[in-house]
Amino acid sequence: MQEIEVVDSHTGGEPTRVVLAGFPDLGGGPLDGRRRRLDRDCGALRLALTTEPRASLATVLAILTPPTCSAHATGVLYADSGGSLGMCGHGTIGLVHTLAAIGRLGAGRHSIETPVGPVEVELHADGAVSVDNVESYRFRKEVSCAVPGHGHVTGDIAWGGNWFFITGATPVALEPRNRDVLEAFTRAIRRALEEEAITGEGGAVIDHIELHAPASSTDADSRNFVLCPTLTYDRSPCGTGTSARLACLAADGRLAPGETFRQEGFTGSRFEASYRPGTRGIRPRIRGRAHLLARARLLFEPDDPLLRTLARNPDGA
Repeated sequence: MQEIEVVDSHTGGEPTRVVLAGFPDLGGGPLDGRRRRLDRDCGALRLALTTEPRASLATVLAILTPPTCSAHATGVLYADSGGSLGMCGHGTIGLVHTLAAIGRLGAGRHSIETPVGPVEVELHADGAVSVDNVESYRFRKEVSCAVPGHGHVTGDIAWGGNWFFITGATPVALEPRNRDVLEAFTRAIRRALEEEAITGEGGAVIDHIELHAPASSTDADSRNFVLCPTLTYDRSPCGTGTSARLACLAADGRLAPGETFRQEGFTGSRFEASYRPGTRGIRPRIRGRAHLLARARLLFEPDDPLLRTLARNPDGA
């Protein structure tokens, strides 16, 4: 029987499942190559770890993998039920908190290796985690797509470790009571982008849709709603989405280097963010908190019919 050891946490309500042991060996070499092998060879297991009955669609995996050099505390591959991810902000905060809790990481600064490059993190004395994300930038400004029932929707295309279409065109208030409407709207935007062949740089799929509006309280600067590749919403303020938004604000001259931007998520949780200038765009810094939920050994019986079903359809739940 296969066993996989995991630690579950949440960052602002969004779950992270750190895979400590038992996952198939993805080989060596650059992490982007290991990411491709994860997508190619482990679809059924990825789904078994991120969907019912062991998880929910909001779950993001942080699969520990050896770094390519000793300068990094660990390597990590991120994935959810939709596939692998280049980077995950809330997941990195959850990863650092988890590694600290099990004695694998101490307070201070560390480097985490991801498929999109090294990410510097800092574990603070109060338990908060700061993530110095990969360089983020706006790729295109004021791009319009025709969304059925909503006319033309205009937004920016930006990179924050994942590709985002970011718009302030919201059909209803960004409040939990409107979740179904907001999910339908952002899914329609994603379909429109695909149908009109609107992409990120190099033809990359824009797999995250981010809506923004004024914050619901005076101690935050903005509120967002982010549709993830799993076609469900981010319960946290979304670290890569906040990074992409910072890149747009900086490009428009609306946020100065070092100035604090308080991002409120759809569920009311908060990230604090700032940036310093980068080579092409900005280098965002995201600060948040994670909390432990469980440590477990997940069991996979070889005669479980669910596993056979997932093996036949590894690209979708």
